[in-house]
Amino acid sequence: QVQLVESGGGLVQAGGSLRLSCAASGRTFSSYGMAWFRQAPGKERDFVAALSTSTRTTIYADSVKGRFTISRDNTKNTCDLQMNGLKPEDTAVYYCAATRIVLTKSKLDYDYWGQGTQVTVSS
Repeated sequence: QVQLVESGGGLVQAGGSLRLSCAASGRTFSSYGMAWFRQAPGKERDFVAALSTSTRTTIYADSVKGRFTISRDNTKNTCDLQMNGLKPEDTAVYYCAATRIVLTKSKLDYDYWGQGTQVTVSS
């Protein structure tokens, strides 16, 4: 079992940066693939970025490629999302998720979810 807690959301102007952090409980964090998803009001929860277990392979949604970077520290049980060049369309609740699959961008494959953190980008 893994429990996830996100932090770092907030209000930022367009072009600014935020760093989201996901703290995970459990002794087997390194065996889980990790990802970030986001959900804007009235829309489905969408994939943002994913990171494999130990190989550090990453995949990104086209809309954030080149602006967002996902990383993990298996010694601290954390998974971060560095967001640069933020746009108003990035406004959403951001969720951290964990999966027993090495690397996947399908939300159906993720077993554990955090409670979410709000990111608001003003124009």
